[in-house]
Amino acid sequence: NGSLNERAQFRDALSVEDVLAAPVIAEPLTRPMCSPIGDGGAAVILVSERKARELGLNNPVKIASCVLHSGWDGVLGDTKSVGELCAKEAYELSGVGPGDLSVAEVHDASSPAEIITYETLGFCAKGEGSKLIEDGVTRLGGALPVSTSGGLLRKGHPIGATGVAQIVELTEQLMGRSGKRQVEGAKTALAHNGGGSIGTDAAAQVVTVLTR
Repeated sequence: NGSLNERAQFRDALSVEDVLAAPVIAEPLTRPMCSPIGDGGAAVILVSERKARELGLNNPVKIASCVLHSGWDGVLGDTKSVGELCAKEAYELSGVGPGDLSVAEVHDASSPAEIITYETLGFCAKGEGSKLIEDGVTRLGGALPVSTSGGLLRKGHPIGATGVAQIVELTEQLMGRSGKRQVEGAKTALAHNGGGSIGTDAAAQVVTVLTR
């Protein structure tokens, strides 16, 4: 997807052979399997529904829910990860479930993280994340395109701007402004972002559901 995004840090097309032959960062992960750190920025404009009406904005993108949790390493005896807790609450607050989503952006700081996140967000059962990729579910034209921007792996990972950049991508998708990577008829989107670690869990994660 990054090859279709003019804002992506890396736009060159890679074959499976290219990825496997690249320098190893942490076995078995090679360089294209790990997100690059780079400079970047992103911005959004937030207004109330009343202000949107005053400005004559018809059918704006709405924040249906936004949930943030800090992680822990089993301190409270909860078996759910911080990402699972965020997703559960975000779905409940928005009235939207995984099956209702048109498109998503996830914190794919590494290739395995993307697959794990599919399971964390309820896109599939535990242990079946890789099958979504094999079946073409998460590619452009699939049932649930994921990281249409190219994700952190190709678009880039400018740390503080990463989460907002996800919202920008999804807002443009819902407004039909994504050009060659547009998901047709996109009405509902999910952004998943996070950072840090506490033991085996993330230090913090946030899940945002957008609708139009």
